[in-house]
Amino acid sequence: MADVKLIGLWYSPFSKRVEWALKIKGVEYEYIEDDLHNKSLLLLQSNPIHKAVPVLIHNGKPLCESSVILEYIDETFEGPSILPKEPYDRSLARFWAKFFDDKGLAIRKSIFFKGEEQEKAKEEVYDMLKVLDNELKDKKFFVGEKFGFVDIVANAAALWLGVLEEASGVVLVTREKYPNFCDWRDEYCTQNKKYLPPRDELLAHYQVYIQRVTTSK
Repeated sequence: MADVKLIGLWYSPFSKRVEWALKIKGVEYEYIEDDLHNKSLLLLQSNPIHKAVPVLIHNGKPLCESSVILEYIDETFEGPSILPKEPYDRSLARFWAKFFDDKGLAIRKSIFFKGEEQEKAKEEVYDMLKVLDNELKDKKFFVGEKFGFVDIVANAAALWLGVLEEASGVVLVTREKYPNFCDWRDEYCTQNKKYLPPRDELLAHYQVYIQRVTTSK
């Protein structure tokens, strides 16, 4: 049996992506919860460049960056495919996955920053939501007819974005402006509840985090 370990954080959407893929494939693995305030020697040795989670360790060999790990899992282990089989659809899936990852910084700035930089970030998020709302019109999934790579990568938009809005009081998404996105988000969280952390626990975590960040400034 392959030796598979995952170093992660329970509240990290990037860690949850990898957990999700491993469960879809039916891979048995050891989960190791780390602490970003007191990073383990295993994490520092396994990801010396970014010193961040997630890290997948397969037979002693570490892999970093969640999207890279997802592709590795898909190619290495038997089970349902995560990436589409057709080359065009695979390329399209990679495009949308990169789109989500590229917008992560803007989302964080729109929540945690203040002033002009926050307003610029909000505009970028609004543009992102407009694109997604249009793309999701009459569509259940981003690519093809089955849940896959892009949908796993989109977990932060589906769950974490709304949690961060509620925890911070910053409103980015409204059903009036983005009805297709909201419908997709609601269905996504309902259908994939077993792969996502409990929303109430996630909300409590970020409320404490935002309060700590605010009072420290």
